[in-house]
Amino acid sequence: MITYNPAFDLYHGIFRMAHILRKMDERKRFEIDCVRIWDFYMLYPNKLNNVLLKLDEKELREARKMLTLKETAYDYKGDIRKLFEWIKPFQMSAIGCLVSCGILGKDAFEAGYVEVVNHDLLDVFVEKTGDISVYEQNVLNFLNFLFSGMSLTGIYGMKHRTKLIECKYDA
Repeated sequence: MITYNPAFDLYHGIFRMAHILRKMDERKRFEIDCVRIWDFYMLYPNKLNNVLLKLDEKELREARKMLTLKETAYDYKGDIRKLFEWIKPFQMSAIGCLVSCGILGKDAFEAGYVEVVNHDLLDVFVEKTGDISVYEQNVLNFLNFLFSGMSLTGIYGMKHRTKLIECKYDA
C-alpha cells in the first residue's frame, strides 16, 4: 500500500517553508528550530491545543478557540516529539533548498539561523507555487499571533510551551 504524508514530502516542505518565511518576515533573523516548530503546526494544526498558554493570555485562548483545530487526514496519534524528530531531515532539506536557491543566507544557515536575503525571489517563488488554503492562512496567522516576540528558549519560550524540543538544559 502506498501512502502519502505531506510531512515527508520535500517539495511540499519547500512550499510550506516559503509561506512560513514570508509570514515570519517581520523579524530579520530567527533560529532554525523556530521555523521547524511553525512548520510542524502547519502540518498538524490540531496539536496547537497542546501548546501551553499563560493564564493572562486570554486573547490567545479565544483566538485558538475561534480557529477550528481539526484533525487532518495525515494526523499522527503517537508521541509528537518523535514525529517532530522524524520530519527534521525533510524540514532541514527544504530549508537547505531555499538556501541553495539564494532565498536564504548561507552564513546564517550554517550558524543555525534562517535569514531571508532575497525577498523578491521569495515573493516570486510563492507567487509561482500558489497560495495555501484559507484554513492554512488562518493557522499561519494564529502562529504569528502566538509566537511573535516569543523567544525560543526560556521558561515561556517556544521550546517550553510546545514541548517539541528538550528545554531542560537551556541557559
